[in-house]
Amino acid sequence: MLIYGKEVAAKTLEKIASDTNKFFEKYERRPTLAVIIVGEDPASQTYVKNKINGCKQVGFNSLSYEYKDGTSEDEIVDKIKQLAEDKDVDGILVQLPLPKGYNEQRILSYIPDSKDVDGFNASNIGCLCLNRPRTVSCTPLGVMHMLEFTGVDLTGKNAVVIGRSNTVGKPMAMLLLNANCTVTVCHSKTQNMSDFTKRADILVVAIGKPKFVTADMVKDSAIVIDVGINRVDGKLVGDVDFENVEKKASYISPVPGGVGPMTISMLLYNTLMSAIARENER
Repeated sequence: MLIYGKEVAAKTLEKIASDTNKFFEKYERRPTLAVIIVGEDPASQTYVKNKINGCKQVGFNSLSYEYKDGTSEDEIVDKIKQLAEDKDVDGILVQLPLPKGYNEQRILSYIPDSKDVDGFNASNIGCLCLNRPRTVSCTPLGVMHMLEFTGVDLTGKNAVVIGRSNTVGKPMAMLLLNANCTVTVCHSKTQNMSDFTKRADILVVAIGKPKFVTADMVKDSAIVIDVGINRVDGKLVGDVDFENVEKKASYISPVPGGVGPMTISMLLYNTLMSAIARENER
């Protein structure tokens, strides 16, 4: 059975829009997301456009700041500091990846924990590891919503995450562990990877290699979530050989239309939660 992130995201966005109206009625303002993009990478510009459109859809205000590649880090940091002090800004997002030569960690470190709606801040990652999550990375959080959509009880399930990035793999493993799964993390240096993947009840793939996971690597009736987005011969494909793995999986997410829409909906969810938390602290 297919897990369409589009469908799950649509329901999530409806709820966010409804809660946004209630927020406006109570506080007489709308949640505001500020997005910073550096350079002219087409994919990044598309992602930012989709995020701005998402804000409009649910009734948020949005601010967009575009900088040319070569803009000094200090200029970008100054803008982040300004947004950090702005009482009407609830979330700050720096579109990644930044062009070569920029220190991503330095730039991101100036985003306050309370406005880190991407969930990349070390403090937010630390809280997730302690099972006291505040703001959770959007893509892994979206995957958890997709798993919830299946209705399958995750307790005790063997979960394998392929990929160990700070943005997906590591927080994904923590979320699954916190959901009482037994978790294994595989990566580019893992030997005999199929020995692990064949035992997975839940397989989350985020390794960045087109059609990397083949049917012989997947257990019968496994739940397979494909986080990968790769362009091959002008078409978008995932990290999973979808056509063949679909025959074995009980649930599988397609590419496109799978995890991607969930990422934006979770960003908006995080922004709304940030706005509510900040109002409660005033």
